[in-house]
This record gives sequence, C-alpha cells and structure tokens, in this order.
Amino acid sequence: MRKVLVHIIQYNYRAVFKHMSAAMLLMFLVTVSASAQTTAASEYQVKAVFLFNFTHFVDWPTSAFEYPYEPFIIGIIGNDPFGSLIESTIEGERIGTHLIKINRYKTIQDIQKCHILYIASQDPDETKKIINAVADKDILTVGDSPNFIRWGGMIRFFKEENKIRLQINNSAAKAAGLKISSKLLRVAQVS
Repeated sequence: MRKVLVHIIQYNYRAVFKHMSAAMLLMFLVTVSASAQTTAASEYQVKAVFLFNFTHFVDWPTSAFEYPYEPFIIGIIGNDPFGSLIESTIEGERIGTHLIKINRYKTIQDIQKCHILYIASQDPDETKKIINAVADKDILTVGDSPNFIRWGGMIRFFKEENKIRLQINNSAAKAAGLKISSKLLRVAQVS
C-alpha cells in the first residue's frame, strides 16, 4: 500500500508541475507538503520534490556551467535518506538545456561539480565542515540539522505541526552568487 501511495504522490506531483505557473507551483507544493503523511517515504518524497523545484526558484551564475548541455547536478552527501525516491522524482527532467542528474558523495573531496547539495549528516562537526568546504562555490546547500542555517547552510527543511517548512539563509546564498526568488523567500522563514 505504501509503495502505491508513493507512486500516486509522485505521479500527481509530476502531472501538476508540468501545467502550473511557478507561483502556483510553489503554493501547491506548500499546501501538499502540509497534508503529506508523516511516513518516511512521504516526508522524503516531499523533500525530493522541493529539491527539484529549487531549480526553478534559484538562479545560478553562468559560470556554474562549463557548457550549454552540462548536466545539472543534485548531490547528496552523508547517509542518503531518499533512496530511489529522488531519481523517480527527477527522471527525465531538465532545467533549460541541462538534464538533471543525481550524484551521491562519500567525502567532501568527491564533490567536483554540483549545483544543489543535500547534506544528510547528523554529525554537527561534519555538517559544518561540509558547509565550509563548499561555501566559496556556487552550490545551494540544503539540510535538516537544527543549526544548519546558523552554520552557513542556505536552505533548511524542518517540521512544524507535521508540515515540512523551509528556513532560508539568503545572505549565504548571495555570498555564493546564487539568487533565490522572492516567491520562494515569501513562503519561508528568512534568516
């Protein structure tokens, strides 16, 4: 049953996303995430959809791509909570001419090229080390740690009243050359 529910959620998200304007899409995402079940699969399905949609609400500098058809990389470092959910969410998706691709990293040194980095570490020292290692690169850092924003991370997922919410460190994003849309900033807690 859970597998069927995840498939239905995934199908509905993808079908709706293809036919909505960016503003409507963001409002839909916030509403749907509020009603998502609290199972791990649905929580991380919602987070996977958020990661995908950040590609529509953040602008990267032209220097983020070496050539026009270079893949757009969503990276995951640490204990991957998504499993195959993230691949099924972004399968066949593009950002302009850039096919979206998922890379999983075991160490900081493995991160050669990445546009969004989900930091899935529960170790505060490791999380700070990763954030500091990529701070001077045009990488949108995303995580769940309670102090993620304070440590210099850019977008933090947190749960409030059983809903997935966003906290954004816009200063850190600007310092990395990233521009977060005001539409995304309006639905988040901005630090």
